Amino acid sequence: MATVEDLAERVERLLLRHEELERTAALFEKQLADVTHERDSLRSRLNAARSRIDSLLERLPAESAANKSKGATP
Repeated sequence: MATVEDLAERVERLLLRHEELERTAALFEKQLADVTHERDSLRSRLNAARSRIDSLLERLPAESAANKSKGATP
């Protein structure tokens, strides 16, 4: 049967391990927050780029038709 000293030592090791795991979890939470922020920023930039491209695409048929009426080839 384990002695009180052995149990105390095991408890101390468990407490140390618990503290290490808490620090690791905090680091992971920080990394997750950073990556989530980066993802949201990239998603916003992507949406802005899509909007600009859509705007340009909407202008293409009108410009293309105008060029054809002037006799220009695309």
